[in-house]
Amino acid sequence: MFLLRLARRAIGARLAGQRAGELAAEAAQAPAAVRERAGVFVSLHRSGVLRGCVGLVESPLPLYRAVMDAAVAAATQDPRFPPLAAAELLEIELEISVVSQPQPVTLEKIRIGWHGLIVSQGRTRGLLLPQVAVERGWSPERFLEETCRKAGLAADAWQRGARVEAFQAEVFGEKTLAPELAR
Repeated sequence: MFLLRLARRAIGARLAGQRAGELAAEAAQAPAAVRERAGVFVSLHRSGVLRGCVGLVESPLPLYRAVMDAAVAAATQDPRFPPLAAAELLEIELEISVVSQPQPVTLEKIRIGWHGLIVSQGRTRGLLLPQVAVERGWSPERFLEETCRKAGLAADAWQRGARVEAFQAEVFGEKTLAPELAR
């Protein structure tokens, strides 16, 4: 719940035109686990529909800082959506995915609901979090195809030399973990 509260407060501070330095100083006193480096994605949903999602698979920052930065970026810099308006903040539900190191994977080893995928070829890269395949009822093969498409590649690029990696994610959100934090 600490990271969810921190993410919401970081977004609120940015939307109010304030700096998050005070939050970062407060968070630096948090438990050791959130001071370790970790990859993270922050997703914003409004009425169950994606409203922003930004993150890094590998972050040079401590988890608490990566969460703050990803939350603000999801609210203000996701190119698929206009920046979040301050009035929308009360309608947004946050979800955090803390991700593991990616490892090469084959189709046969992909576990829906457990793995997120990264497909890359040259400078092109696409990533889908584990919950995406579950929400859409995809098979492992369809998950690979959609991750290729997200990268801007042909759906079968995973069969033609693209690099395929999987990662796990610890996913928690206001809706499932702490509904009292939402709104």
